[in-house]
Amino acid sequence: MVICVLLARFALVAALGDRRALLTEPVALAPEAGGPQIVGEVSAAAEAFGVHAGMRLGEALARCPGLRLVPPDPDGVRGLWSSLLDRLEGIGASVESDRAGQAFFEAGGLTGINGGNLEGVLASARRALAGRDGSGAGRGARIGVAPCRFSAYAAALRARPRRSAEIVSAGAVRAFLAPLPVRLLRARPELATLPETLERLGVLTLGELASMPAPAMAERFGHPGLLALDLARGRDTPLEPRRPAEPVAERLALPEAASGPQLEHALVLLIARLLARPERRGRSLRSLALSARFVEGGTWRTAVTLRQASADPDRLRIVLTPKLAELPAPAESIAVEVEAFGPPAREQARLLDERGSAESRRERIGEAVRQARQAAGSDAALRVLAIDPDSRLPERRAVLAPFPAEPTEERRR
Repeated sequence: MVICVLLARFALVAALGDRRALLTEPVALAPEAGGPQIVGEVSAAAEAFGVHAGMRLGEALARCPGLRLVPPDPDGVRGLWSSLLDRLEGIGASVESDRAGQAFFEAGGLTGINGGNLEGVLASARRALAGRDGSGAGRGARIGVAPCRFSAYAAALRARPRRSAEIVSAGAVRAFLAPLPVRLLRARPELATLPETLERLGVLTLGELASMPAPAMAERFGHPGLLALDLARGRDTPLEPRRPAEPVAERLALPEAASGPQLEHALVLLIARLLARPERRGRSLRSLALSARFVEGGTWRTAVTLRQASADPDRLRIVLTPKLAELPAPAESIAVEVEAFGPPAREQARLLDERGSAESRRERIGEAVRQARQAAGSDAALRVLAIDPDSRLPERRAVLAPFPAEPTEERRR
């Protein structure tokens, strides 16, 4: 069984910090500095006025003149959500989480160390989310349990905050999903536009979608259609737990009105401190994040994936310096964080580099694949494998498989 943990309005709660009492009033996340003028997550009181996330700022203020705007805090959201995931992993869970406020993990391997049954696992998860730090960020979690990720997410939406979890057995999952609207499929990014098309065709519920023949869905929608059909029938892909994080970051407070050369000097100092950290253990850096806390409140964050993993301070400075120009407001501090490490840093290059050799080409291709996956996810580099070239259905002629970033055993020999 898969357990889904949902925390509604998590980005808004993280931005409010100690002012969570404001959730009872019309409150919304202000537009990101330098971004489009749309509001972020909104409170229930703001929703009562017709305000919703993604609405234009002018329209939101017209509908609710008393709407209070809170500066977004992406750095705080990341830190708070990472701490909650660490708590769940503390009970033995292998957690998958693609966005803050939503997490999945398997319950099967946890029963033996949490009371011997599902109820014990759920109780341990609630205690871990509540924590002992007094933040209370995870106290209002909704928890759903079902055989797969999508059905567990649907069950969590039906659950009530701070109450017992919504549990759907394997035999009842299809009947549970049947009356739910197809717009629930938008929870999967690859199916974001499919529900609108299905609704125009008259398919309004997951039960109606589940009754559709697979060949017709494959012919009309291709792979997204087959995935939607599997979800409506209570099947989903296996979970992909996150890799344990290695938080290595350096932060530096800035003097008032720091800009231009002062910011660049601060960046050089941060890079030097980062490379001197013992946690690096001689490894190169593949991906970095530059963040800032604004004088007027709120934070800003941007990630950079290096073309080639490196520990050269000059190269890191050249990559990160242009990002300083994107700062949308005066900052009181800036920070540099390592998001992903690369292989051990090579202090000395090869004396003779045979650029035309097959081994050298494979190394460069592997490095390019790792770079693409760090920037765009594990499915960023795929290859086409022929399965049944003579099939009448295009989806059965070939499949997409991960492109190997490391040399296979045959190639090593």
